[in-house]
Order: sequence, then C-alpha cells, then structure tokens
Amino acid sequence: MRSHLLNDTTAEQYRRSVTDGVERVAAKLATTERPFTGVTVDALAPAIDAIDLDKPLQDTAAVLDELEDVYLRDAIYFHHPRYLAHLNCPVVIPAVLGEAVLSAVNSSLDTWDQSAGGTLIERKLIDWTNERIGLGPAADGVFTSGGTQSNLQALLLAREEAKTDMLAKLRIFASEVSHFSVKKSAKLLGLGQDAVVSIPVDHDKRMQTVALARELERCKQDGLVPMAVVATAGTTDFGSIDPLPEIAELCEQFGTWMHVDAAYGCGLLASLKHRDRLNGIERADSVTVDYHKSFFQPVSSSAVLVRDAATLRHATYHAEYLNPRRMVEERIPNQVDKSLQTTRRFDALKLWMTLRTMGADGIGQLFDEVCELAREGWKLLAGDPRFDVVVEPSLSTLVFRYIPAAVTDPAEIDRANLYARKALFASGDAIVAGTKVGARHYLKFTLLNPETQASDIAAVLDLIAGHAEQYLGESLDRAS
Repeated sequence: MRSHLLNDTTAEQYRRSVTDGVERVAAKLATTERPFTGVTVDALAPAIDAIDLDKPLQDTAAVLDELEDVYLRDAIYFHHPRYLAHLNCPVVIPAVLGEAVLSAVNSSLDTWDQSAGGTLIERKLIDWTNERIGLGPAADGVFTSGGTQSNLQALLLAREEAKTDMLAKLRIFASEVSHFSVKKSAKLLGLGQDAVVSIPVDHDKRMQTVALARELERCKQDGLVPMAVVATAGTTDFGSIDPLPEIAELCEQFGTWMHVDAAYGCGLLASLKHRDRLNGIERADSVTVDYHKSFFQPVSSSAVLVRDAATLRHATYHAEYLNPRRMVEERIPNQVDKSLQTTRRFDALKLWMTLRTMGADGIGQLFDEVCELAREGWKLLAGDPRFDVVVEPSLSTLVFRYIPAAVTDPAEIDRANLYARKALFASGDAIVAGTKVGARHYLKFTLLNPETQASDIAAVLDLIAGHAEQYLGESLDRAS
C-alpha cells in the first residue's frame, strides 16, 4: 500500500494519476451542454449504495471510471452559463492550479513549523485585503472556511469587546434580510436567537437606519447592551447593500461594534467601476469577505478582517505542544493564534496565484461584467409583462416571479412558480433559485458567470414561463 503514498518514489505515478483526472474533468467541461442532467435522488442513490467501500478497486483509473457514473456525469456544473441559482461562481484557472499545489504539499496553516512561507503569504493577502477595505495600519485578520465562520468569529470578538458577563443583556442588530448565520452565531455564542433584533428594510431591501436608531435607543433605555450591528454588503436574496456610512455613524454614537458582512459584495473591492458602493466599509470594526463568491475562487476561500489586531486575542489559546507563549516573544508567527480552527488548509494560495496571474483589475473586470449583466436582466424583466421583478440590482442578483395574465389567486401563482423552478431543474436546461418575498414565492437569478449573456437570461425566462403555463393549463384541466 506504500505505493499510494505521495513521495519521492511515487512522483511519476502522481503525475500520471493527476493528469488522468484533469483530462477527464477537462473533457466534461468541454462537452457539458447543460448545467445538470436532471438525475433524481431515487435514480442516483442505488448506484452509490451498491458500492462496497471495503472492496477497493486498487487502480485510480478504475476509480475515475466509477466516478464518472456516480459523480462527474451528474454533477451540477457552475461554469455553465445557464447555472443561475446560488452564490456559486465559475472558478479561474490560476486558483485551480493553486488548489492542486496546496493539496499535494498539504501545508497546515496553524503554525509556522507546518507552513513557513504559507504563513507569510496568507498574512500578505490579509494585509492586501485590509488595504483595499481601508481599515488602517492596526488591521489584521485570518482566512476561514466561509462566511458563516467569519461572521461567527466577528461576533465572538464583539461579544468579548462588549465587556459584560451578563449575556442575556447583549443585543445584535441586523436587517430582516441579513444572512441566517447571524442568528446561528448568536445561538452558538450563548446569546440565543432572540438576542438578534431584526431591523426592517426599505423598498430596495436596505436596512432602514431610522428604525436602527430607534432600536438602539430603545436598547439603551431598557438597560440592554448593544453588542453589534451587522450591516450587509450584498444580501443573499437581493444583493442589497445597507447604507454603510449612516450605520457607521450610529455605531459610533452608541459605542457599538460594527460588522460588515461583505461575503457577497467583497468583489466590489476589486471593481473598476463600482467600488463606491462600499463606501463606509472602512469604518467597520470587522468585515467578512468570501473570495469564493465574487473573486472567482474555488471553495473554500474566505476571511474575517478586523480594524484592531488586538481584538483577535479573544480567539487565542496557547497549547504547549503547538504554539507556546514563548513563541510570541520569539516573534514566530502562528496563525492559530488568530483562528477558531487549528488544522487549516492553505486556501490563501488560490487567491495568491490568481492575483499574481490576473491582478486585482482582472478580478474586478469579471465582477463588473456580472453586475452589468444584472442591469440588462433587470431591464428585460421590467419590460416583460409576464414577470414582476422586486428590486433594481445593486450587485448581480435578480428576484422575480411569473405573473400569468389570466390568474389572480396569489396562492395559485405561487404554485405555478414553484412548479416552474422544479420542472426546470428536472429538465437540466437551467438552474434557478427561489426565495420568499413576504408570504409569496419568488424565483431568483444569481449571476456570477461572465459567460452568461442577456440571451441566456431571455431564454431561461421563456422556459420558466413555459413551465408555469403548462402547470396552469393542467391545473385548469383538473379543475374542469
């Protein structure tokens, strides 16, 4: 079995095996005509259930053959221009190359003696991101597994900086369309979901700062502690960006930690046209960024950034076998001192390879393209009497629903839209997401692929309308 260990004696086998895998994936990418085959759980599960994991195939070529049947053939391919569903981006080649390198070398980014240059590369990228945000010379941060972990760590720091042992008195303020991880974090931090005060949004799905000011004042009057305000720069459902300068003013007035969840909107940090939409982010105490959303990086690649590096001490624990205190005195940089994780992949290498190959302007150009595409899509929807579109996009998300001319029952319209989404997914011709606006069901395009064209959007809208009309026709037949 030693023949499968990657080392000096198996380097050639490694080259052949990885090349074989790359060629197969490349072939799939080159020939994929739809984002999905439409396979069902019931059709695919038996094939995977039938595999006996205690009887290995011994040969990686045979394993790849099997993988074709249980994964590659039916995978959902985000690179396809008609994948329009969630915050999944097509990835850039330099980052995929970085993924191959980091997996093979397998550095662990917790301590210097497990990563060496990897530690310094990650720190350089954190500094680069902080400069883009404008957090100042005392800023720091660390890579994380994703936005949920970044938000959790930021709120942990905010809880500790609130300097009270009376957790029941702590309150977090976030808009009613903020990410679910805010409430999840509150629960994990011992505060309970009730600690999150939901602030209403305006017509554009942005936090209403008048309502925020009112709730902050009420918090103080009730003897509670305003622990943090979470402003969102790119909500998951609408791509909306909260009014960051006004929120920063209120946080300063009430002495409240300001966290900006820019997991989606962080692509604007590299934008050549729309960077001003993030004005005010530089006043945050902490920021979440997900490079694997709008920087076109493979999952996972995320970071939490802080204005004051000293606040990261709240995540520090010294273990004698790993990062004893003497290492601080010896100025040995250990990233585990800042992280909620111990063993951690060198995900920063993917962004490093991307910046060193394409530059920030290259990333920004791609993100600007999808933002412009969303503008075109909004015009198509706004001019099409078959659809109701919710808000003009700030980033690259469109929320809408099909409105049949002859049907006025909102519940029936809901069912038609749900059916259309399900039927479209089953066909594999395109994939769209869904959400609720109030009590009603809507559909959602999340546009993160610069290869998607306005013609793709128009074609998918026609498919949606066709499926919805089919459902309504069958519904009328059943009723008669």
